[in-house]
Amino acid sequence: MSLIETARKIDDFTWEIPPDVQEGMLVPGLVFGNRALLEKADRDNALQQVVNVACLPGIVKASMAMPDIHWGYGFPIGGVAATAFADGVISPGGVGYDISCGVRLVKTSLVHAEAKGKMRDLIDLLNATVPKGLGTKGRLRLERREMERMVSRGAGELIARGIGWEEDLEAMEEGGCYPGADPGKVSDRAFSRGRDQVGTLGSGNHFLEIQVVDEVSPPAEKLGIFEDQVVVMVHSGSRGMGHQICTDYIEVMGAALPRYGYRLPDRQLVCAPVESREGRDYLAAMACAANFAMCNREAITHWMRGCFEKVFGTGARKLGMELLYDVSHNLAKSEEHEVDGKSIQLMVHRKGATRAFPGSRPEVARRYEQTGQPVIIPGDMGSYSYVLVGTDEALRKSFGSTCHGAGRAMSRKAARKRVRGDELRESLEGRGILVRAAHPAGLAEEAPEAYKDVQEVVEACEGAGLSRRVARMRPLAVMKG
Repeated sequence: MSLIETARKIDDFTWEIPPDVQEGMLVPGLVFGNRALLEKADRDNALQQVVNVACLPGIVKASMAMPDIHWGYGFPIGGVAATAFADGVISPGGVGYDISCGVRLVKTSLVHAEAKGKMRDLIDLLNATVPKGLGTKGRLRLERREMERMVSRGAGELIARGIGWEEDLEAMEEGGCYPGADPGKVSDRAFSRGRDQVGTLGSGNHFLEIQVVDEVSPPAEKLGIFEDQVVVMVHSGSRGMGHQICTDYIEVMGAALPRYGYRLPDRQLVCAPVESREGRDYLAAMACAANFAMCNREAITHWMRGCFEKVFGTGARKLGMELLYDVSHNLAKSEEHEVDGKSIQLMVHRKGATRAFPGSRPEVARRYEQTGQPVIIPGDMGSYSYVLVGTDEALRKSFGSTCHGAGRAMSRKAARKRVRGDELRESLEGRGILVRAAHPAGLAEEAPEAYKDVQEVVEACEGAGLSRRVARMRPLAVMKG
């Protein structure tokens, strides 16, 4: 029987899979989205992963999935699960291989007419300045001791070197430094893989995209966003360091699994108690990867601001290049939430899901108290992207979580079979979207048809009350890894 047949419709954008559809489920599955998105998730086998996650020891409330859900390693991408500290677990599969992969949006004071004539020069300079592609080395060369300081202290360490702006820190999750980082819990192999990758875009779906705002809603003005504004979106993560940390701790927890006696429906859900040695070590290493990722995006922003200065002949501050927000969508966080009327400490896994807190939460910087925390949602390179804000309803429904993007509708392999990279570039440029990519095959993997309709996903999140739309942007120029 298809899992979609077991799902009970709670409202137009919320579906519950009861906890008796599979032995071992401790909580129901809760999927946000319309019927069409639910059907896509079922065909992708992602609903089965929602059910599997519901078997994790110590999980509370529900195994959740955002509207952009698709199949992933262990957890679905778009999966959210919270476990209690007392008897719950931490699972690397609930964070993913690209730890702290995330998105940031940099504003400018430019309007489209001012930038339009310089767009080709700008994207060409960015393409020559920001390293991209698989295994690419960055412009920074850091010794081991410098790397350890950076992953311990986060973006502030990079800013102290003159790379980035001090005021950027308040516009980053955790103020630019994820707590609890311990370089001693990171393997030599992970340090080696990340050593030369700070300030690099990477490959796959990572990108730098120049956009223009074409639609705004309150509270856009309070966030410094206005119609016809030119903005820049950056999507990248922890590169080889994060991937290796995930690889290392999946092995560590796999070896420890018999000792804890957990019975899991999928080996990819390997886990350890939050308070165990393996759990604490993973969280300390994960924090290092999160700090690496924020430094990576901050360095990219630094090189990008320099490119704008050269092309427009004035300083980045005069160009209004402030960071709106930097948010991760592959992390596990210790957070306090209300469950069954009681406030308890939880380990909230968000894999391909974005934190979406209202302004009342203490984790949200003061500048966002009146608006709620910004949420940056990229589409595909041929369609819209969005700025959303968090809501109080999201706290009640999803531990303050929302979608992270459009979500894949087609595998990379299938996209390469269906789309030619050179033809795709020609098509996009025919629509006025300049494209620069490391390789045509990589471009084909990221074809717009390989993704769900981001507008449908965002409307589902808004319909479910998980976030609220503030601005819509369309692409002008795209640089893909």
